[in-house]
Parts: sequence; C-alpha cells; structure tokens
Amino acid sequence: MLLGSQLRRLREARGITREAAGYSIRASESKISRMELGRVSFKTRDVEDLLTLYGITDETERESLLSLAREANVAGWWHSYTDVLPSWFPTYVGLEGAASLIRVYEVQFVHGLLQTQEYARAVVRRGMKGASAADVERRVALRLERQKCLLSDNAPEFHIVLDEAALRRPYGDREVMRGQLQHLIEISERPNVRLQVMPFSFGGHSGESGAFTILSFPDADLSDVVYLEQLSSALYLDKREDVAQYEQALKELQQDSPGPDESRDLLRGLLQLS
Repeated sequence: MLLGSQLRRLREARGITREAAGYSIRASESKISRMELGRVSFKTRDVEDLLTLYGITDETERESLLSLAREANVAGWWHSYTDVLPSWFPTYVGLEGAASLIRVYEVQFVHGLLQTQEYARAVVRRGMKGASAADVERRVALRLERQKCLLSDNAPEFHIVLDEAALRRPYGDREVMRGQLQHLIEISERPNVRLQVMPFSFGGHSGESGAFTILSFPDADLSDVVYLEQLSSALYLDKREDVAQYEQALKELQQDSPGPDESRDLLRGLLQLS
C-alpha cells in the first residue's frame, strides 16, 4: 500500500494517466489501479520502468522505492496459516499489523485482539463446524499471534466500542465467559487500549449497520481503510467519503457510550452476575 501510494503520487505529479503508465509496463489501466491500491504484488522490472517514466533518476530515491517493492513481495508471518483462513482474511491481518490506530465497533462477539484462548477456541469451533481439532487450534494460534501487536513496544492505539450483546452472548461455558470478562477488565487498563461498552439501556444507536473496523497507518500517504466482514467475503473501503461515514458513526458510538472507567464498572457488574 505504501509503495502503491508513492507510485500514484509520482504519476499524478507528472500528469501521466493510468492508461499511459500501464502501456509503459505492458499492462492494463486496471492493473496500475490495483498496484496503486496495494492489491497486487510488484515486479521489480515494472517498478523500475514506472520510475523511469515518472522521471525519477536519482539513484538514492530509486533504490528506496525498489527496496519497498522487494519488501512488499516478502510473505508475512501469517501466510503460514492461509490453509485455515478464508481467502480475504490474510489481507486484513497484514493491514492490522501495519496500523498505528485501530478503531472498532463489535456486536456479535468480543473482538479477536481481545479474546482469551478459551473464548477464541469456542468462537472458532462455532464458526468452523466440522473442522478438525488441528485446524481449530491453528486458527486459535493465529488469533493469539495477532494479539501480540497490542503488547509490543510500538503497539497501535486500539479503540473499541463493544455492544453489550457481545458480552452477554455465551461462547463456551460459564468459566470461559468469566475468564473473558476478567481479561477485558485487565486489558482495558493498558494505556493504548480504550474500551467502551454500548449498553442495551441506550436503545438504538449509530452502529445499526453492524460491526466494522477502521485502520489508520503511520504514513501520511496512506488513506484509512474500513474493513467490513461478510459471510463469504470482505469489503475494504478507502474512499474518503466512505471512510468519513464510518468515522462519524464511530464518533457517535463513542460519545453515546459510557467512558472507559464506567465501562469497566459495567464489565465488573456482568462478571458478578456470571
């Protein structure tokens, strides 16, 4: 995505159309579009030819961008789990790992980055009916590996609004749910985590369209991405007008939900009842 955004910036600065750029590397306009959105892998020769077309002759600048191209083609750690993942999800895991700010509204269950191992196992078993025990455990292992990003030295900011429904819907037995509630209380104390609960008592709210995630990145050239998971696919929205609507919905959810301290109290209340 970073390399694609840089190539788009260089192309637009030169006033070159996507069609002309595609012609220079023996490709279509749509391929240039996919390259600029970071949706396809990069051939070093294609990047070299585009840089020449865009008038980039400084060797230091060329090598910097060519280095990005080489890095972009290196498989991430999550690719070893692709045998148990839906085809659209590895892209999300890569984006999640690169984000500096992750904003979420979740209604069905606790978000994957906040799940305990036992709760995650119950969720995966429910979602992968008929899967072997080994496949279930690999999926759980991936989820636990993803969670390390929240504990790293350069951990992203993680802001989440959890609908009360996600906390009351049982996955696993009573002890699993108690452990999950206790984990949410503890992890919500981390400085990079802001957890709020949207209570039933509030009634209707701006999250009426369902769960969504907004990913923001440290590089200013990268636009925010909204991730929407569906039953058999996922959508990645990065048009400014689309992102703005989801940002507004999340802003309203945050304003209408109790703050982090009050939300922890609500979690403690649910824990006592469980």
